[in-house]
Parts: sequence; structure tokens; C-alpha cells
Amino acid sequence: MTATLPIRELEGAVTFDVHVQPRASRAKVGPLHDGRLKLAVTSPPVDGEANAAVIELLAEELDVARSAISIIAGQSSRRKTVRIVGVTARAIAALVPGAP
Repeated sequence: MTATLPIRELEGAVTFDVHVQPRASRAKVGPLHDGRLKLAVTSPPVDGEANAAVIELLAEELDVARSAISIIAGQSSRRKTVRIVGVTARAIAALVPGAP
């Protein structure tokens, strides 16, 4: 049985949880980590650089504007909740490696 990413849709936006790995050798999306989508970013976790890198990575992967993405919980933690306006839960689920 494969783990799934809990994605919530509400009022034209989706929210889901991520686990951020700062200072990675390269930016990468996935796999799942404790029920959260793992995001590896090259930026260090100082002065909001890793948060900005998370937003940039998701914007590129989903082809949405950076302004459509916000971190609504976990600003200073590796465990964050992300809200994205204008995408579907299906688009988020497609980011998960091995997803149908």
C-alpha cells in the first residue's frame, strides 16, 4: 500500500503539508516523508531564504505565479503548511513521485 498526501481543497485553493530539506545539493520535489511532501531546496534556512526557495520551487513545478503560493504555518520549521490558489488537488497529487 502506498502512502498518500492529504490535500485539502477549499474556496479555490488547496492546502497541504510539506517537509523542507534546506541546503540540499539540488532542488527536488518528493518523495513523501511522514505524510508530507518532501521539498529539497538549496537555500539555507536563514532570513526566509528557504521559504522563498520553497515558493519558487512549487511555482516552477506547478506553473503558477509565486504570489499564488503562501506558507500559512511553520514559517521557521521544516514542517510547513502551504496554500496555493488556482490549482487542483489533482495537480498537487501529480507532484508526488509514483502518483497515478
